[in-house]
Amino acid sequence: MATNYPILRLKRGKEESLDRFHPWVFSGALTAMPSDIDEGDLVRIVASDGRTIGVGHFQIGSIAVRMLAFDDIEIGAGFYRDCLTQAWLLRQRLGLTRPDNTAFRLVHGEGDFLPGLVVDVYGDTAVVQAHSPGMHFAREVIARQLVELTAGGVPLGVKNVYYKSETTLPYKAHLDPVNDYLIGHSDENIATENGLRFNIDWLRGQKTGFFVDQRDNRALLEHYSRGARVLNMFCYTGGFSVYAMRGGAELVHSVDSSSKAVALTDANIALNFPGDTRHKSFAEDAFKFLERMEKSQYDLIVLDPPAFAKHRSALRNALRGYQKLNAAAFDKIAPGGVLFTFSCSQAVSREQFRLAVFSAAAQSGRKVRILHQLTQPADHPINIYHPEGEYLKGLILYVE
Repeated sequence: MATNYPILRLKRGKEESLDRFHPWVFSGALTAMPSDIDEGDLVRIVASDGRTIGVGHFQIGSIAVRMLAFDDIEIGAGFYRDCLTQAWLLRQRLGLTRPDNTAFRLVHGEGDFLPGLVVDVYGDTAVVQAHSPGMHFAREVIARQLVELTAGGVPLGVKNVYYKSETTLPYKAHLDPVNDYLIGHSDENIATENGLRFNIDWLRGQKTGFFVDQRDNRALLEHYSRGARVLNMFCYTGGFSVYAMRGGAELVHSVDSSSKAVALTDANIALNFPGDTRHKSFAEDAFKFLERMEKSQYDLIVLDPPAFAKHRSALRNALRGYQKLNAAAFDKIAPGGVLFTFSCSQAVSREQFRLAVFSAAAQSGRKVRILHQLTQPADHPINIYHPEGEYLKGLILYVE
């Protein structure tokens, strides 16, 4: 039976990407927009020949609809429960549900067939972010499903749901952002990742309070840290620094322009290595720090900057930024050093990032070899029909 959602019709020939299950409908693909549709409404997408393609959330902007289902089905509590169940089963399959690992991403938007929704789990607290008006309006329903979620006989174990949309809702939606607990309340903000403990500031921190997407890459850095002098640029919560300490680094220096980030890094070092004098932090601009530091001062350097390009209009300047940053690191790293370098800009492709780093290496004149090519972890899955979901790119480089 057909749903009674408002109908949006596609222009002739505009159904091709949707027939390949791409989850976005662009505004230019639609015929005249009905006047009775509001931000976040559920709509039914119909091809020019009259057949129903599926249902999704409507919003104002270039992406007009984010598809939830390629079928004419009702979207309600049962739909969210089924999607969350599948997401939870996957995380169990990935082996993330261990006593020594209580931090992971449960829902990664399009990668878990819930476009516009992000859910990170820290112990018994789930932090929810909406990137679309539709998910914003569904937040209460989603929160209830999270605390009741069980899959394969294993409960998720979430007791508290914190909703954080202050910086994620599209500005054109004119919605009041909400940062508050939907269910429960927690004063316990320490989560465990691969046996290491971290303070998670989901109230005031960036994103959901912690960058869980670098978990696997941090573990790899631990492998390269023994006896090394490590520099962690753009350290934020100090994740790479903590892993380097456990890996047996000779010294670890953490740099961030934010004094709050540096304080959080220091707190995480103290949480895992109280009284250890190998670590020192600096609240300073990264480029200025690299400029003043001595050559060969560090054997291992981590460059994990915030997104240089959040939109394609900033792409050219972003690539220049990546080239400049990596060139400085190539110039200063010790012979036989290892460079971990990343881009989290979705607008920057893997090839573009690699070319920027290649240009920086050529500028330095040093011999550089690629040891690993990195990406986001498996709890940030990429929908095979939505390649735009690949955002994290990284290289581990050996510099002679």
